[in-house]
Amino acid sequence: MNTVNSADCIKEIRVRLGLSQAELAQRLGVSFATVNRWERGHCQPSQIALNVVKNLCEENGIDFSACEGGRIMTSEEKIILYHGSKSGLRGPIAPVSRDRCDFGRGFYMGTESMQPLTLICNYPEGWLYTVQAELSGLKILEIEVGLKWALLIAFHRGKMEGIKGSRLYAQYSSMDADCDMVIGYIADDRMFVVLDRFFNGEITDMALVNSLSALKLGRQYVARTEKACRQIHILEERKISEEERQKWKAESEVNRAKGIALADEICRKYRREGQYFDEILKAGE
Repeated sequence: MNTVNSADCIKEIRVRLGLSQAELAQRLGVSFATVNRWERGHCQPSQIALNVVKNLCEENGIDFSACEGGRIMTSEEKIILYHGSKSGLRGPIAPVSRDRCDFGRGFYMGTESMQPLTLICNYPEGWLYTVQAELSGLKILEIEVGLKWALLIAFHRGKMEGIKGSRLYAQYSSMDADCDMVIGYIADDRMFVVLDRFFNGEITDMALVNSLSALKLGRQYVARTEKACRQIHILEERKISEEERQKWKAESEVNRAKGIALADEICRKYRREGQYFDEILKAGE
């Protein structure tokens, strides 16, 4: 979104959505003053805000493409995030996780400290890192929780290999292929079980999406390139004590059980509505 048309586009989209500046600000998680400054041309929306605007447009049948300029849209934002390591980081930060993670190989960070803690609480040598990530100059994909989010995870976890070469496979293989960072909701240990049930054909997309809406999933930021990793700086690091590890392990198990029970209830409600994963794949061939 360029400086010539960004103010007009934000205002036009807001009016077409039937929202006041205050209402749009609430939907985007920013202040009224921020939206006001956008529409007056005093500053530009961040990449994160633009992606939420784009999703609102898609949901309401509004063409967002006319408001897009170059594909790289930047933000001056810096954000505090958390990273967990099973045995501590060695050397510079790099996109070196295993390939079959939610959004592929990268350096994974969460918005809440409990996100990485639940992943490392089973490891006696676990470390928790507080980091600052600078988003300026990065090409960013932010994807909202829902079916597209689930299908992008399906692609990265290798669940679409059976339709390689299809339209659907091409869509998701290119979605974040040239992005420096992907921002999406975390498939934590509660949602991991529900996602697997969807991928295995046990529940429909309707059951999955409604489960996603019910569970309060935190966001994860995934630095996919060396460029993005160079803009991450460690603010604090500490080894997790045995007492903390046992505490968080117990808390994680309780939360997991509650989340799965809630998701089971929702899945039963929507068991006859929507499409199954194999049906979605077949339709995309």
